[in-house]
Amino acid sequence: MNVPSVNWNYPTAIKAGPGRIKELPQWCRELGMTRPLLVTDPGLAALPMIGEAVRACRQAGLECGLFHEVKGNPTGRNVVDGVARYREGRHDGVIAFGGGSALDAAKAIALMAGQNRPLWDFEDVGDNYLRVNVAGMAPVVAVPTTAGTGSEVGRASVITDEAAHVKRIIFHARMLPAIVILDPELTVGLPPRITAATGMDALSHNLEAYCSPFFHPMASGIALEGMRMIKEYLPQAVADGTDLQARQQMLVASSMGATAFQRGLGAMHALAHPLGALYDAHHGMLNAILMPYVLKANEHAVAPRLQALARYLSLPGDSPGAVLDWVLALRETVGIPHTLADIGINDAQAERVGRMASEDPSGGTNPVAYTPDQYAELFRAAVRGIL
Repeated sequence: MNVPSVNWNYPTAIKAGPGRIKELPQWCRELGMTRPLLVTDPGLAALPMIGEAVRACRQAGLECGLFHEVKGNPTGRNVVDGVARYREGRHDGVIAFGGGSALDAAKAIALMAGQNRPLWDFEDVGDNYLRVNVAGMAPVVAVPTTAGTGSEVGRASVITDEAAHVKRIIFHARMLPAIVILDPELTVGLPPRITAATGMDALSHNLEAYCSPFFHPMASGIALEGMRMIKEYLPQAVADGTDLQARQQMLVASSMGATAFQRGLGAMHALAHPLGALYDAHHGMLNAILMPYVLKANEHAVAPRLQALARYLSLPGDSPGAVLDWVLALRETVGIPHTLADIGINDAQAERVGRMASEDPSGGTNPVAYTPDQYAELFRAAVRGIL
């Protein structure tokens, strides 16, 4: 099947299709960039696709720089160093190129490029976003290379405060990249394990948004269709990484998840954020492992929604348990471990994790309000494999 090349404008300008990365210089110019800074991570920087993107920009007359000091869980120091590079190079825009970590760091660098306050002054608390000097923000073209976080269509960045050992959400509506390139050819080289973990992250966004108690019917509809696409295409993408149709559909489903979670997230992310900060574990893998435990705990509060989801996904039966059974089967199919212990996390810090999870803003839209002790028990269950 031919994979179409299409454009759409929701929530931002999307350029989707194989080979669209060749248009990168064009879209940089569209945003007025003449000296873009490409932000990525060390692993991607060593691959040909980054060198080719930088060369293409330079051949088109753009003085493109490169910054690749971004950790798997990006830190405040990564952002500070990126801003220093941006200013030293007199850059006038950012190319956010990579997985969710690189995209989050790049968006934060673009925000901070013209600010005088420190990064944490813009944490998503109260009306901190009003502190932003909007005129100082740099334009962003986003190029995701994984189908998971959907950060390319998000208005925030999750950045680790290393001093406090906590992940903080940096927010401003103008952090939404102006142009996004969804090119499935850039994801072909992802190994099955990362394809699976990032794909399950996309599922967590759609699923938690769908289960949120907030009223946002547009987000609910997007989340439903995003989950259907993941059900159909994630196993294909994991089984055959060269399947461009599956890769394209997963990129789209990932963007849909991040669009849908305007409705909110939930306990999966409330737990995954502190675990990522404390253990430096892969965010998508954490959500993938936590998913059935949180789903089971929330089941009584969202039973009608899960029944509707089961029908939409054509699952066997339409009980809430049908969704849990599907999630467990999908995880097994794509090779996700069943417990946090399988990735080296024990429950020695359960009380601390419970406190941090209860304070995480993602928990505010979980269908059930959990106490620190209840979060700690959820965490222990995911370590020990108790469903």
